[in-house]
Amino acid sequence: MEVKPLLIKAKNHFFFVLGAVMTALAISVFYLPNKIVTGGVSGLSTILFHVFEIAPGLTYFVVNAILLLVGFKYLGRDFVIKTVVGAGLVTVFVQVFSYLPVLTEDIVLNVVFGSIVYGFGIGLTLISGGSTGGTDILGRLIQYKLPSVRIGSAMLVCDFAVIFTSLLVFKNIELAMYGIIALVASSVSINFLIRALNVSKLAFVITTKKELSKQLVSTSPRGVTVVDVIGGYTGVEKLMLICALKAKETPSFQARVLAVDPEAFIIFSESEQIVGNGFYVYR
Repeated sequence: MEVKPLLIKAKNHFFFVLGAVMTALAISVFYLPNKIVTGGVSGLSTILFHVFEIAPGLTYFVVNAILLLVGFKYLGRDFVIKTVVGAGLVTVFVQVFSYLPVLTEDIVLNVVFGSIVYGFGIGLTLISGGSTGGTDILGRLIQYKLPSVRIGSAMLVCDFAVIFTSLLVFKNIELAMYGIIALVASSVSINFLIRALNVSKLAFVITTKKELSKQLVSTSPRGVTVVDVIGGYTGVEKLMLICALKAKETPSFQARVLAVDPEAFIIFSESEQIVGNGFYVYR
């Protein structure tokens, strides 16, 4: 087996575990002690824990088992397996982190830091091809039916129902309002993370050096498209090279271009999403 696929697989596993750990940390340290309900299974766990003293792990298991049975047909075996593992990891780490001391009793700080940690944790599990269960599954099902819907936005709709339930149970409008703030902030964090991973660069190079395209292809895994162009002011025939790049590849790309043609005109443009060979779309 090639080394590169193994490294990609290892990176995905690392992000998956890290995401589960961050999610559990947010629930145990920031949300549960302060009755902050942001929706999803974590929100239900908080409600049932404070009302009926039901262990959060048990709630995670029962609710996720039901959702996985529903989602198995549409989401596939690999996603279900990863979700079982993810939900299991969150359950274990929620229990482990429950022994940590409370960092602060300031509910605003708990909402802010909890939502950021929770959002990035959920986002990391999603980009690795799995989830921690709960509304992650519902969000994936909605996205399956409506591909244009962002996963963070789909989860946002599902989670509002849980927050409304917390308002009925705790009868505390302030807690519900804090929950809404935390929910929106975590949703923004999820969308921000996924968008940041999808953003790439388009490079447009105007040059007279025909050998530049061959040099770029031979020294980079990226392809190059060559277009004949004419300068509007000078009327000189030139070449425009178009290349799709990852953002981190732009400095080395620029250096290779200028090494061959110091007078090349280079434009870097941000692309929200690129689909094709060498580029993976995170959803």
